Amino acid sequence: MRINNIGYLLKEGFKGIFLHGFMSFAAVCVTVACLLIVGSFSLLAYNLDIMVEDLNKTSEILAYVDSELSDAEARSIGTKINMLDNVLQSTFISREQALENFIEDHNGDSAFSGVQAEDLRHRFVVVLEDNTRMAETDAMLQEIPGIVHTSAAYELAEGFATIQSVLHMVSYAIIAVLLVVSLLIISNTVKLAMYDRKDEIAIMKMVGATNGFIRLPFVVEGFTLGMIGAVLAFGMEWAMYDALVERITEVDSLQLFQLVPFQELLIPMVVVFGGAGLFVGIVGSWTSIRKFMDV
Repeated sequence: MRINNIGYLLKEGFKGIFLHGFMSFAAVCVTVACLLIVGSFSLLAYNLDIMVEDLNKTSEILAYVDSELSDAEARSIGTKINMLDNVLQSTFISREQALENFIEDHNGDSAFSGVQAEDLRHRFVVVLEDNTRMAETDAMLQEIPGIVHTSAAYELAEGFATIQSVLHMVSYAIIAVLLVVSLLIISNTVKLAMYDRKDEIAIMKMVGATNGFIRLPFVVEGFTLGMIGAVLAFGMEWAMYDALVERITEVDSLQLFQLVPFQELLIPMVVVFGGAGLFVGIVGSWTSIRKFMDV
């Protein structure tokens, strides 16, 4: 193909969008709908993963201090705890504070009125970076001089880890299925547009046009339609997501559901939508026109 033909073929590709306006409109609409479905589910899966991860961080280890140590000696153990691998932070809870928490948890029940601060131990609430390593970290805590006992909710941490693993597998599987279905739907829509122009392709073949000469305008057309669909889908996804975040903020006064701001996901979403639009546009048009090339 000569270089001076490329400009003509590119122009023909863009012209084809307007010459077959209805089919172009249908292709863009299908692309937008499919990308919105995939994008919305991806955002939902990501936010659910973040929520489970935040809940997982509530799994803590309680490290109880030897009652014979003074307050200063008990507090100094915190430095050793924070130096351990996998420890995110440790918070010192004095006997007095532990007693206050105990009374609050039991709503001032008179049955526990005889409990004194001296009956309790100083303790540390230890938050981990990776709760899947809770057993390993618990063993290291027990080796610290001055720590006489630890309490760790292994079942809770393992439960959250299992939920997160299942969520990852299900999310990846559903997103993959949605992408394949979207590609098939978009490809079939492009095929309808190609079928509407099969006579045009046949005439070009009969006058000696090469396959590359015929394909390029359709690939340009598919690329353009795919990118238009991606841009529209991205804008609509952003608007709908922000509206959802605002609505949840209004009705959820306790902030039980906190969605990640769309701005934090801006670059990944641009890459995903742009790549998907580029892929379905070019691949859809390339594979669809192939069956019409044999005349």
